[in-house]
Amino acid sequence: MEKETKADKYPLLSHIDSPADLRKLSVEQLPQVCSELRSFLINSLSSHPGHFASSMGAVELTVALHYVFNTPYDRIVWDVGHQAYGHKILTGRRDKFDTNRTFGGLAPFPSPKESEYDTFTAGHASNSISAALGMTVASALQNETPRRNVVAVIGDASISGGLAFEGLNNAANANSNLLIILNDNDMSIDRNVGSLNSYLAHLTTSKTYNTLRYKFANFMRRHHLVTDKGKGMITRFNNSLKSLITKEQNIFEGLNIRYFGPFDGHDLKTVINVLNEIKDFSGPRILHLRTVKGKGYAPAEQNPAAWHAPGKFDVSTGKIIKDSAKKAPKYQDVFGETLVSLAERNPKIVGVTAAMSSGTSMIKLQNAFPERTFDVGISEGHAVTFAGGLAKEGMKPFVAIYSSFLQRAYSHIIHDVAIEGLPVTFCLDRAGIVGEDGATHHGVFDIAYLRSIPGMTVAAPRSLDMLRNLMVTAEKFNGPFAIRYPRGNGDKDISEEMHELPVGKGELLSDGKDLVVLTLGPVASDAAKAIDKAREELGISIAHFDMIFVKPMDASILQRIAEMNVPVITVEDGVIDGGMGSAVMEGLAGLGSKVPVHRLGVPDRFIPHGSPAQLKNLCGFDADGIFTTISKVANKEKDNSK
Repeated sequence: MEKETKADKYPLLSHIDSPADLRKLSVEQLPQVCSELRSFLINSLSSHPGHFASSMGAVELTVALHYVFNTPYDRIVWDVGHQAYGHKILTGRRDKFDTNRTFGGLAPFPSPKESEYDTFTAGHASNSISAALGMTVASALQNETPRRNVVAVIGDASISGGLAFEGLNNAANANSNLLIILNDNDMSIDRNVGSLNSYLAHLTTSKTYNTLRYKFANFMRRHHLVTDKGKGMITRFNNSLKSLITKEQNIFEGLNIRYFGPFDGHDLKTVINVLNEIKDFSGPRILHLRTVKGKGYAPAEQNPAAWHAPGKFDVSTGKIIKDSAKKAPKYQDVFGETLVSLAERNPKIVGVTAAMSSGTSMIKLQNAFPERTFDVGISEGHAVTFAGGLAKEGMKPFVAIYSSFLQRAYSHIIHDVAIEGLPVTFCLDRAGIVGEDGATHHGVFDIAYLRSIPGMTVAAPRSLDMLRNLMVTAEKFNGPFAIRYPRGNGDKDISEEMHELPVGKGELLSDGKDLVVLTLGPVASDAAKAIDKAREELGISIAHFDMIFVKPMDASILQRIAEMNVPVITVEDGVIDGGMGSAVMEGLAGLGSKVPVHRLGVPDRFIPHGSPAQLKNLCGFDADGIFTTISKVANKEKDNSK
């Protein structure tokens, strides 16, 4: 099979193996590079799925950055990384791009372990400004010459995050030459929300004003007519005068960050010219570019949310190819539908999410009860504290946030919910190994970080029915309650009416006397397969309990294990250290039991990207891994009994 980069299909792109090759081209050739890059993305991602629309919208920006700046000496820090596929292709990874997001292949987001052009870990939103500011200050402290330019590329959704504002505030006061590029496409994954988005949509700066400002700044600098201290005073005076004349206050210039724009982010020559003009300016600057998410592929432009990560699609028709196999519903869909059902009978129920209405299926509640649904944007900490305020005044908030993103709100969970024991239900979508998005998105830490919080209840359903039952239980519970559930489909469809579960009680799934297996969540089905195989092939009698609750843990199950005095295997889709298995060991130690406990789960390292099946096998807690552990434990017991 011929490579997609053959010269007749991509005559320029096929010869670009690094940004140095790109910089050998004339400016007049660059629009063709952009065209070929978009064609390459379309052809590759149609059969090797990934984040599509964001990278399509950032093509001109990507080409301009690598054309103007001397990368990798100059640093480009990408926020999140959804928009960085073009960057990967231009930085020596073109011919490996079809391995993107696959086990052993290219990482899903920029990764310094993969390329020197990937300057900082990307995956979670809003960190680029802070990281880039640190880099530019470090460069200045080390007196690096020639001057190292550092550029943070952040989207209009990410810049609304609290961390981004903290970085902006620090950048305004630090002695740095940071350049921030705001890639404004009016989208995150879903349509942006909040007043900052509305502000950006109406923010304008006169082209004539910018031109005069460039010339004046260059004149003052060339003739050494202004010091760094004086520059700050002039900037503040300039901003005040401009606000007085235009009756408009620019939020960035209000922070003493020089603002340029907005410019058309798809006008390549203009973007290159502006970058060349401002790249050597001193002090923090922000360049505001307006772009179109999905640019260059009509279906994606028309419905950018659906084309954020569409999966496989037919290039000619624009039809997204769906898996035709009949499957049980997805956990997130059952969550959304159940929340609507609960809200129909309980007017105090409200929904809160952080820029993930579609991903969490909170959009189902939004469609049914828009006045009781709140998408607060990429602001997980605010989402939690906001929910605490709602609960304090008598509402019953359900907060749906991806497990890995809730990490950003840990202090808020403790300070603004748990200390007061407020009845906030945390619905942790994408808990456990999530697959192709890799280490930044695996939701494997939540059991460990939540079970240490006083008064927190932590549970995990093994089935779609149990998810519904746990939501009913949480609705009636008077205190903080966390429900973790995985990405993807359940094993079987819903088959029973919702009912409340006893808090802190597990369930015996199968009885036995030689060994005990304890599971939490959907891994119960993998364990059941391994147990059946062990019974048939090894003749072992195994008791299998679904713990359901990791906090409070079922004391009666622990007491029974202590009395049985047989080995225990714990299985969980989360980190071993501090997880459910650790809680079992602590509980048994409290009973004075010395039964051996063998813990299966995610080991003490960051797990790469790949399919969930591949990664569970890698970690040793799929059905085969559980069976292997059962065999080893059984053989060890036989040896000890001799």
